[in-house]
Amino acid sequence: MHMSAPGRRPRILVVTPEITCLPARMGPRASAIRAKAGGLADATASLVDGLERRGAEVHVAIPHYRKIFRDHGAAATHDDQAGQRIHLADDAFFHHQDRVYRDHSGEAQHAALLFQREVIHRIIPAVQPDLIHCNDWMTSLIPAAAKARGIRSLFTIHNVHSHDVTLSHMAAAGMAPQDFWQHLFYARAPGESEHARWHGAVRMLTSGIFAADHVNTVSPGFLRELADGHHGAAGNGIQHEIRQKLAAGRASGVLNAPDPSFDPGSDPALAATFGAGNHAAGKAANKRALQEELGLEPDPAAPVFFWPSRLDPTQKGPELLAEILHRTLSDHWHRGLQVAIIADGPFQHCLRQIVDHHGLHRRVAVHGFDERLARLGHAGADFMLMPSRFEPCGLPQMIAPLYGCLPVVHATGGLRDTVRPLDVGSSSGNGFRFEDADGNGLRWAIDQAMIFHQLPPRVRQRQIRRIMAESRDEFDAGRFTENYLDLYASLLGREVAPSTRSKPAAAPPPRTGKRRLPREKFLPLESRPAA
Repeated sequence: MHMSAPGRRPRILVVTPEITCLPARMGPRASAIRAKAGGLADATASLVDGLERRGAEVHVAIPHYRKIFRDHGAAATHDDQAGQRIHLADDAFFHHQDRVYRDHSGEAQHAALLFQREVIHRIIPAVQPDLIHCNDWMTSLIPAAAKARGIRSLFTIHNVHSHDVTLSHMAAAGMAPQDFWQHLFYARAPGESEHARWHGAVRMLTSGIFAADHVNTVSPGFLRELADGHHGAAGNGIQHEIRQKLAAGRASGVLNAPDPSFDPGSDPALAATFGAGNHAAGKAANKRALQEELGLEPDPAAPVFFWPSRLDPTQKGPELLAEILHRTLSDHWHRGLQVAIIADGPFQHCLRQIVDHHGLHRRVAVHGFDERLARLGHAGADFMLMPSRFEPCGLPQMIAPLYGCLPVVHATGGLRDTVRPLDVGSSSGNGFRFEDADGNGLRWAIDQAMIFHQLPPRVRQRQIRRIMAESRDEFDAGRFTENYLDLYASLLGREVAPSTRSKPAAAPPPRTGKRRLPREKFLPLESRPAA
């Protein structure tokens, strides 16, 4: 069993297929490492930065995507440099990739095996970690290898994508699975190792859950859904293994948090920075800039709905928007409703066809994803659309209210955890959510947002000011880091970094004697969409 030296800080190895914005303190490679396909990259970057700020000894393992990394010279240095804490899985397979994940299923599986081979046989021996934090299916075989070596592991589930693989495939990739085959999860009981080598299908994601010392999802809601067998979890053994971990007290939901750079008070991507106190003027300036850049009608009174998520009909629900887009625009035409779509994905061409067919270019913009423009979208739009069919966590619904942009979401996974129905009368809630994942549900939620938009400006501004202030506290990256530090400490039996927990906040001041206006005067929220 691996034991850390007495008095040394525990060493954490974060293994991830994608990450962004590594802190410069991690060495000369930090500026070169930027490979992103989705929210996993942002979440791991935020965690590593938070751990660094807290003084933890954190190392990162990631494939060597030479073509993706911006600074090829810095990215190509060797792993054995003194003080180096960014470790590249340096197989030639990764060198010419222009994206994190391969479209072809066989190539994606091969990439995962090569990455994990390098981590298991080269990076772990070099780092000698006390704890390995693995992220998603491309790292899901590592907890089994860690268990065989007596190293503690945490496995974080960011999504339900996975692959099956045999021990013979693993051996062909150079992984030496005979060292840890007993700790993997098989579709059928394998018997002895030779039979397992050729006939036992290893469920990769389920293996990570099975072998890890602790498992977490990226929201409490997604953990409940997996335990209930949603999203195909039951058929792959995930439901059973999650329930086993829950029963043993070894599973939890840890909500992701946006990167601290998402701050309307300092974001350089904005036309004008602003805070909760002056959000009306700041958002007006950014709406004007957004409309100009996207070619939308320059209308300061127009309610603008912003779509920031990838246009993936398997998960994100763009087909729901396509179903209702023309009718919704027609019904709210006199109010100037606009839609700004800043996203890539396979459904983009369908939305472009709708816009072209109906001549909606001054009301609907479909633009490829651009980080700067997406930040401007949060700042300039009034509402954010995220009708995902399933969502393990999601970040846009947490980023949007920081910028005074209220989320409109399907009530699933992390969206249900983070978006609460707005009730103006009681000054509670932060957005609009619908229960049924269909066009009628989305349309109902958009109509509720339009009701809110028609309220007197002073009423709207009071609620937006409240939501912005509450969101800064609720979606704070510091809390996110603390949650993982608590998990690490429980797994290792000692602190990973000095605690900086603040004292409990003082009780809020008593309410004033001002009269509360009745809710029905402002926002009549039904419990379900109309038929």
